[in-house]
Amino acid sequence: MKMKHFEFPLLAISIASVLALGGCGKGSGSVAAQEAPPPAQVVPGPDAALITVEHPEQYPLTTATTYASTSTLAVTGTVNPDIARNVPVVTLASGKVVAIHARLGDTVQKDQVLLTIRSDDVGMGFDAYRKAVADELLARKQFERTKDLFEHGAMAQQDLEIAQDNEDDAKTTLETATEHLRLLGNDPDKPNFLVDIKAPISGVITDQEVTNAATVQSYGTNPFTISDLSSVWVVCDVYENDLPNVRMGDTAQIVLNAYPNRMIPGRVSNIGAAMDPNIRTAKVRLEVANPGGIMRIGMFATATFRGQRRETHAQIPASAIMHLQDRDWVFEPTPDKKFRRLEIRGGEMLPNNMQEVISGLQSGQQVVTNAVVLENTFENQ
Repeated sequence: MKMKHFEFPLLAISIASVLALGGCGKGSGSVAAQEAPPPAQVVPGPDAALITVEHPEQYPLTTATTYASTSTLAVTGTVNPDIARNVPVVTLASGKVVAIHARLGDTVQKDQVLLTIRSDDVGMGFDAYRKAVADELLARKQFERTKDLFEHGAMAQQDLEIAQDNEDDAKTTLETATEHLRLLGNDPDKPNFLVDIKAPISGVITDQEVTNAATVQSYGTNPFTISDLSSVWVVCDVYENDLPNVRMGDTAQIVLNAYPNRMIPGRVSNIGAAMDPNIRTAKVRLEVANPGGIMRIGMFATATFRGQRRETHAQIPASAIMHLQDRDWVFEPTPDKKFRRLEIRGGEMLPNNMQEVISGLQSGQQVVTNAVVLENTFENQ
């Protein structure tokens, strides 16, 4: 009976503790809710692509139409000389340069004198030539004398054959000495210890390895290199993903940066077997006839390849496209009488002052006919 009286006070104390803890939790939660910041309200800002003008009806609209064309690939390249048309100027005589008659970059004609050297090789050549002339004269006289004596029975057949052999050897030696002087650039009948080095072809001097008072070694460094620039190479970089669109024998239209309004045809003659590991491109070589010599070594060019696959794009008047910050833009009307600026990718110019739109605009969409006028009006408001 005493234990029952003791349990009732314990039960009362436990209930009071639980109620107290519940009250404390409820009070702390309400305080935290009161101190929390209010929920954020997002206020939409103005759309920078939208343009509002006072009289939108004053700006005429045009509708993009469909234009069918073949796929194109434009790549950049540089003009290089045709290696097969690079001809070195070779000298067969060693000596000292006494005069230079042409310089790097000059246009020269075939057989034009480029430089003059003084050579001991020429002196030795004339020495051998004169000795050969004297030996041949003596051998001829001996042969004629032996032949005359043989005909009168005073000489044996063996003596005649020996004289004939000596005469033939002397003629061979003389012919060799004469040809040697001519190869050195001298006339055997006009002794001269100076050698004139002449241009083997007509073209432009693209390399010079000699100066005044310098020495020239035979079969050594070529003093000049002449390039025939009537036909040149345009070497382009084509990315790996675009290589399937380029094939051997394909034609391309080449436009030089210096002459943007002139198109020059070229033909693919080689596609590099090795890729550039840094930019993942292959070298594509175009053989191009150089009209009037306007294509100079090192010029930048753009080659456009046209594929066989037909593509459909939109076309709009060229005045509807605004070029700003190296990008192309058009203005599309909205239902609330505003205009939205759209970025597009413009293509090549078409007849009747039309321009192709590669992407960003679909056929049937309306745009402002004169984009520059609308942009200037908006800026002046």
